[in-house]
Amino acid sequence: MPNWGGGRRCGVCQKTVYFAEEVQCEGNSFHKSCFLCMVCKKNLDSTTVAVHGEEIYCRSCYGKKYGPKGYGYGQGAGTLSMDKGEALGIRPEGAPGHKPTTNPNASKFAQKMGGSERCPRCSQAVYAAEKVIGAGKSWHKSCFRCAKCGKGLESTTLADKDGEIYCKGCYAKNFGPKGFGFGQGAGALVHSE
Repeated sequence: MPNWGGGRRCGVCQKTVYFAEEVQCEGNSFHKSCFLCMVCKKNLDSTTVAVHGEEIYCRSCYGKKYGPKGYGYGQGAGTLSMDKGEALGIRPEGAPGHKPTTNPNASKFAQKMGGSERCPRCSQAVYAAEKVIGAGKSWHKSCFRCAKCGKGLESTTLADKDGEIYCKGCYAKNFGPKGFGFGQGAGALVHSE
C-alpha cells in the first residue's frame, strides 16, 4: 500500500508518524504514545530504551528477558527477586539436584564434629570470621590467650605444649631449662635447694 500521507510508519502500531509526534530509535520512528516498553508499558526515552530486533524494552525488562540468568544477576543493590520471567515468555529451567560437597581438604575437626571446627579452649564452634589458627588448631580470637597469664597471643609469640598454648615467657618459666641463669631474666641467679 502506498504511503500517501508522507510520514514514516510507527514501529509499534504501523500508522503514519508525523514530525511533531515522532520519536526515533535506531532508524525506526515511533509515536511518543507508542514508545513504551513491550512488557511493562513504561514510557521510554533515549537513556532507558533497549532494543532487540524490532522490539523495544526498558532496560530492566530487557535484562530479565535477554540478560544473563542465575544467582548474582538482576535487580542490583542486594535485592533478591523470585520472578522467573514467565510474564516475559521465559520458560524456567529445571534446577539441578543438590550435590553434597566431596571436598577432600575438609579439616579433621570438621570431619569429626560433622560441621564447624571446635575451639580447644571453650569447645564451641569456631566460624571463619572469628578464627585464629595456632598450634595446628582453630581458636576463637578471645580464647587465643596464654593458659597461665591470660596474655593475648599472636603466631610469633606462641609456644604450645600438650594441646595448650602459652606466651613465650610463661612457657620458658614452666617448661624451659631449670637451674642457674635460666628463667628469671636480667642476669639474676636463683639458688634453690
